[in-house]
Amino acid sequence: MPLSDLAPRYDGLLCDIWGVLHNGIAAFPDAIDTLCKYRAQGGIVILITNAPRSNQVIYPQLTKLGVPREAFDLIVTSGDVTRSLLQKRPDTPLFHFGPERDKSILEGRTHQMVSSKDAKLCLLTGPLDDGIESVEIYERILLEMRDNDVYMICANPDLVVKSGNRIVICAGSIAQLYAKLGGKVTYAGKPEAPIYQAAIAQMTIAAGRTLSKNRILVVGDGLPTDIKGAAQNGFAAYFVAGGIHAIDTGDLKTTETSARAYDVIRHQFTDLKLAGICDHLSWF
Repeated sequence: MPLSDLAPRYDGLLCDIWGVLHNGIAAFPDAIDTLCKYRAQGGIVILITNAPRSNQVIYPQLTKLGVPREAFDLIVTSGDVTRSLLQKRPDTPLFHFGPERDKSILEGRTHQMVSSKDAKLCLLTGPLDDGIESVEIYERILLEMRDNDVYMICANPDLVVKSGNRIVICAGSIAQLYAKLGGKVTYAGKPEAPIYQAAIAQMTIAAGRTLSKNRILVVGDGLPTDIKGAAQNGFAAYFVAGGIHAIDTGDLKTTETSARAYDVIRHQFTDLKLAGICDHLSWF
């Protein structure tokens, strides 16, 4: 079902970025055209992402990837939510578990930065090496942090993303293992409520009024983040099946594959208001 069929029912979109608008290498032209057409009809588009960085970092990144400013109103990131969570623990010795490129999230923070052995708070933004294929490589350090009662804030709850044709592990997979080992974890982004609350606040600013929740549509390709987030926060969802779950759902070119995609989602999220499914975001 193309978005043009759904557009009249919704005044605003909460749209995922990676997997919907781009693949980490280049923007998807159909998706960009779709958002531009939706906004031209008066719709509000808030991009909502589990990127573990400030939204101010994401604007130029999107421009570089070929996503024009005309395609959206504002951006809300899990990094923004993470910063507010860090503010609540200002004097706690902090270990940053993640790549150097994510350190912008710590700008302005006054935490004492320490090693994992001396930490009481862990900011998890991603794997230390983008090339890893299994999070078990970090089990030793996670067990050490668990034994030291380190509280973890996961700034990117995504389990994986699709980078070009590769599936890349994200911070959410590491946090999931830490919780399984008995560690304490708070998730800053989707599917938890705080990032949706922040996104709705930005949507209100962009629209100049408060939009009814039943007139807002969540668009995303992640079942455990975008779709689960829509379900547990009371929004309708539009699932982009050609992203990280493409192998599970098929290409939607037949009635059989479309029905299988619907069944996959309805089996997992019985309370979800599923507005539609598409292979990739397009207007027609």
